[in-house]
Amino acid sequence: MAVSERGRGSDGEAMCPHRLVLEHVTSRWGVLVLIRLLERPYRFSELRRAVGGVSEKMLAQTLQTLERDGLVHRDAKPVIPPRVDYSLTGLGREAAEQVRDLARWTEKRMDDVQRARAAYDTARRRAEQG
Repeated sequence: MAVSERGRGSDGEAMCPHRLVLEHVTSRWGVLVLIRLLERPYRFSELRRAVGGVSEKMLAQTLQTLERDGLVHRDAKPVIPPRVDYSLTGLGREAAEQVRDLARWTEKRMDDVQRARAAYDTARRRAEQG
């Protein structure tokens, strides 16, 4: 989620800051970035390839948001060409481990979820028909 989408200092952030952090950590790209950064630090282009399917703009926004929240560290090295590495902070590692566990749970329980969906859809169709 981009910083510009929620705005710094917005009323929503002031009233419920933990909700915004939860949104950042559990967003589509936030989850994938955090899990990937558990492996090691990445350069921007490496991370984009590793995550897959994320646009340059969305990855930049996601990293900026996670950096603002204190979860990601951006290390810009003064070399030519410029080199920027992204890694997790201690706080980010803790969040990433939690998100990774949730992702593992969804993988492990996907068959159960699919059965529940099928049962729900069948019951729904029968109710609509009868």
